[in-house]
Amino acid sequence: MSNKMNKVQLSKAILQMKFMSRTKEKFEKEADEEQGRALYASEITDKMMHESIKYIIEPSYVPCENLIEGRVSYGGMNPEIERIIAIETGADTVNREREEAKKQAEMPTDVPDVEMAKFYSSVVKTMNKKYDNHRKRLQHPLPLNIKRPH
Repeated sequence: MSNKMNKVQLSKAILQMKFMSRTKEKFEKEADEEQGRALYASEITDKMMHESIKYIIEPSYVPCENLIEGRVSYGGMNPEIERIIAIETGADTVNREREEAKKQAEMPTDVPDVEMAKFYSSVVKTMNKKYDNHRKRLQHPLPLNIKRPH
């Protein structure tokens, strides 16, 4: 009761003026809150009003049980829905990678492995010959004033 006496009450005529519109809204909001508190005073305790929220209210049990939302196709009855579900779950990419690996394994080689090994070894020998003179020069450095045998 002491709060009501301490508050300054403005007349209705002043509150209806244009520049007092915010103050009027503020007073109306406080009045509504006070009426709401009076209605539910017997049900809502002070502890309920000042305590933080400890629970999350979920309107559906789908996320709690990790269920699939939406339409589902069983036994290939609706292939389009099955494809969409596979894309969402990531199973589609795994299956695609497996299929590509199988195709790579089954693909016939153009060049047999033995022939490829011979070719590679000949390339290595050619490259060694190319840089062999350079290595010999670096391994046996001679002074510049000594003649080298040709």
